[in-house]
Amino acid sequence: MNKENLQTFIQSILPISSEKAKLITKKFEAVKIKDNIDILFENKTPKATFVLESGFVRSYTIDSDGNEITTNIYAPFCFVNDFLSFFKQQPSNESFQSLTDCVLWKMNYDDVQENFHTIPEFREFGRMMLITNYSNLKERMLGMIKDSAEKRYLNLIKQQPEIIKKVPLKILASYLGITDSSLSRIRKEISLK
Repeated sequence: MNKENLQTFIQSILPISSEKAKLITKKFEAVKIKDNIDILFENKTPKATFVLESGFVRSYTIDSDGNEITTNIYAPFCFVNDFLSFFKQQPSNESFQSLTDCVLWKMNYDDVQENFHTIPEFREFGRMMLITNYSNLKERMLGMIKDSAEKRYLNLIKQQPEIIKKVPLKILASYLGITDSSLSRIRKEISLK
């Protein structure tokens, strides 16, 4: 695997020269994982961050009744991490699991810190990623409060249609904050319209 796709991703977020993009990606290493593998663990401090090149990953936690609740679904290209836990070097409140076979680019905490201190473009890229992730989180939170389950599902289809094809129904339902049977009913009603 080469880093050209990773470099292109970085340049799509922050317009910089190829040389700077190569410098930023220098310490990333490629990782291939199979589906259903936890890559970050609840109650553990993450020692690395990942960029997802292909496949799908979810973050999840366990509720008070012992049910797995999907808190996010990640599709390429994006960072996969509990940013607060990673940067504060404290235990995460979520686990992160591959939903399909995945290709990820991994960088350890010390290398991230070194890049922040030595590469101004890396700092700017990191700032842009934090803003993007905050915006996505805020939009999701408001959607869970203001939108109907059907509207949340239709928004997901519109924004990330590949997720609908690749992610199991049970996980999609959990992510949307509804039961499997409710999601099945919504899908049926939409198909009849």
